[in-house]
Amino acid sequence: MREGPARGSPRISTVIAAAIFLLVIGASASCSAGTAGVSTPGIGNAPAIALAETPVGLAPTTAPTDIAGAPIGSGYRISVPRLGIDLPIAEGDITRDTLDQRTPEGFAFHLPGTTLPGQRGNTYLYAHARQGMFLALWNARQGDEVFIATPAGQVLTFVVREILPRVAPTDVSSTQPTTMERLTLQTSTGPSPLDPRFVLFAFPRGG
Repeated sequence: MREGPARGSPRISTVIAAAIFLLVIGASASCSAGTAGVSTPGIGNAPAIALAETPVGLAPTTAPTDIAGAPIGSGYRISVPRLGIDLPIAEGDITRDTLDQRTPEGFAFHLPGTTLPGQRGNTYLYAHARQGMFLALWNARQGDEVFIATPAGQVLTFVVREILPRVAPTDVSSTQPTTMERLTLQTSTGPSPLDPRFVLFAFPRGG
């Protein structure tokens, strides 16, 4: 069963959540020209969807806290070695990334209001579906390891457990708080705000 939203936790503004999921993050004409070896999520060739029960008792690298999500500071980095992903993480900007449609390249962005890596709850990161960014997530598999390096020199290790290759733009459930530590990664599947989004869930290694 998929883990539900945390009861009693502050919920992200519906406006913010809806806006972030309408991002055109990736898949432009320039992106399409450089997708060799990457399987486009879609009917008939979507990556396998893992609907396994959320792992219980996973041991995070650092003890999670109950601190509400704060803006992420400098010095965080995400890497997925098997997929060739290695990006600095910066704080997202709802106006810039949604209303202005000017999401910068070369970064993964932390969704404002979600928890920081290593805290109990839902850490939500998004990036363009372009080469060198989150495009390679289309080829993610259950069991892939995701590493988050922190400014303190720690490395948090997560394991991909669930892959959702075609999430409707109106479905913002994966942005909601969770009762246990979870890393959520999102990218786009096409150039239109109406195109489905690609979302995966990873959990701390150890379960």
